[in-house]
Amino acid sequence: MFRTMNIAMGKVGLIFRRGQLDRVLTTGQYRLWGQCTVEVYDMSVEFRPTHNINLLLQHEGLASKLEVVRVKEGELVLRYEDGVFAEALTAGTTAYWKGVINNTFERYDRTKVWIDEGLNREILNGRALSAFITVVTVGIGQKGALFIDGKFTQTLDEGVFYFWKNAHRVDVRVADLRKQSMDISGQEMLTKDKAALRMNFTVNYQITDVVKALVENMNATQQLYNLGQLALREVVGSMTLDELLEQKEAVTGYVAETLNDQATQLGMALNTSGVKDIILTGEMKNIMNQVLIAQKQAQAQVILRREETASTRSLLNTAKLMEDNQMLYKLKEMEYVEKIADKINTITVSGGGQVLDQLKTIFGVNDVK
Repeated sequence: MFRTMNIAMGKVGLIFRRGQLDRVLTTGQYRLWGQCTVEVYDMSVEFRPTHNINLLLQHEGLASKLEVVRVKEGELVLRYEDGVFAEALTAGTTAYWKGVINNTFERYDRTKVWIDEGLNREILNGRALSAFITVVTVGIGQKGALFIDGKFTQTLDEGVFYFWKNAHRVDVRVADLRKQSMDISGQEMLTKDKAALRMNFTVNYQITDVVKALVENMNATQQLYNLGQLALREVVGSMTLDELLEQKEAVTGYVAETLNDQATQLGMALNTSGVKDIILTGEMKNIMNQVLIAQKQAQAQVILRREETASTRSLLNTAKLMEDNQMLYKLKEMEYVEKIADKINTITVSGGGQVLDQLKTIFGVNDVK
């Protein structure tokens, strides 16, 4: 008893008898005799048999039609279909049919740390390899320090770097080499005369040595901040409040001088620094306001006394001139009479005396002898 079997173009048929691969059928029509099982496979896709592939490959007829790729542990194979990337193959045995699609393969050692530079970046940045690689970006104005298994290896300049994910632990620490600003804010301190205040100080710095900043020191920026705090407390504690308010430049100079050498050891260079604010506490602010008011009042009293003295001196000089000059005395006398008369509505003069003498009598003016 037989049956007819058609194998279409681009298909392959495998005939099994008693559980063993008997024949491989290509495109055409066949008559099959006896008890057998036929499995048909598409030649445009990966060969995934229901039986053990290594046993099937012992059949020469089948092995000659397949391209077998064996991937070891620690390897990665990239498959290309007609020159276009298709997939990444991990450890195991995979087979593809010959003749329909032109498959090419690239083999890479994943036990290494660095990925070969020849690997296409579009593939590296795609999803297919995301599980196998680590991507590190060192941005503009930055520099990185590469650590492999916890050991510093080298510095990295600006760019994108690719590493295999494997037993090696890759760590990249990045530092910004551009100028940066650090605020040491809200530091509560006591001056030499026990005045409580808060100070805000700013430091502009730049990382100049990546190895010192990232390898030889842990958290160099925080260390610089702490050193700035200590320097501020030291200089503020050595000055009175009045000295501090009058000599801010001295504070800046002391902190800058103190931090310069220490910053060099941290791989940094100080550019500029300075006091931003000195903030007095509520009680000290009230005291300083009272002192300021008292100072201004004292200044006003001095000015007032100076003006009174000048006025008295002017009157004295005028009196001396009138004593020596009767005509000037008369003119001054008439000036005062005129001013007084302006404030009086009616004046009645009687008798035969002189009018001026009568007015002098009214206003109590006597000749100066």
